[in-house]
Amino acid sequence: MTTYADAPVATRTVKGKPKGRWFAQVGWRHAVGVLAVAFSLFPILFVLSAALNPLGTLSSTELLPTGASFENFTNLFDKTAFAHWFLNSLLLAGVASFASIFLSALAAYAFSRMRFAGRRVGLLTLLLIQMFPQFLCIVAIFLIFTTVTDLWPAIGFNTPWGLFLLYMGTALGANTWLMKGFFDTLPKELDESATMDGASHAQVFFRIILPLVAPILAVTGLLAFIGSINEFIIANVFLTQPESKTLAVGMFGLVAGERNNNFGMFAAGTLLTAIPTVLVFQLLQRYIVSGLTAGAVKG
Repeated sequence: MTTYADAPVATRTVKGKPKGRWFAQVGWRHAVGVLAVAFSLFPILFVLSAALNPLGTLSSTELLPTGASFENFTNLFDKTAFAHWFLNSLLLAGVASFASIFLSALAAYAFSRMRFAGRRVGLLTLLLIQMFPQFLCIVAIFLIFTTVTDLWPAIGFNTPWGLFLLYMGTALGANTWLMKGFFDTLPKELDESATMDGASHAQVFFRIILPLVAPILAVTGLLAFIGSINEFIIANVFLTQPESKTLAVGMFGLVAGERNNNFGMFAAGTLLTAIPTVLVFQLLQRYIVSGLTAGAVKG
């Protein structure tokens, strides 16, 4: 009686399929997936190894650490103003994201549901503004805030509220366009039915429309939060005092002059910096897929 081991290699099967056919149809995908996971985990493992490296230098960091110590984390809080940077970034990113989402939702609702003079020009203007990168307006904004600092120091340089206004303004255009495409997918009969029942525009917006557009709110909120907490160019220009810096600016200062000596603290800081973004992503993940696909297909 012929067994599987005695059968020719070409005729052996995996779950009813020849091995060659299985690899051509499915197996290569597993190989690509394993390579992609290994490629994505490599920098994370290196940063974790550097954060736990007792020496805390770049030259002594290895992929697999030979020793482990939390001294880099201790030095990060004792020798730097990391706690202030962390708090400033959370405050700016959270408040700016919430404010930009709320204002963008109001603007998107108006552009989607109402017809008024200048509507098309306003939409085109928002789209054209997004074509230019932020660093092109750094000089103009710097000159404006030089005057603002002299007149209203509370929203000038080295203040979180001045940077909050900039972050909120830079996110409005893109968020408004994303939300408008999602708002357009909702049938207008919902608004008309609620209006016939005596609901105002505010009641229609807050009680009917907003619950239906929760996925796109989650997507734009996540993008705005990540963009604000990782922003460096504008924050580096406007924040110079150690206590007012954000995580991006403060962490850059650790490796700007002495990259080798402070690399351990820098790696420890990057691990802690990733925690807020991961938590926000986990909280919003059930909305993200539906929000991205609906905006891409119907927007």
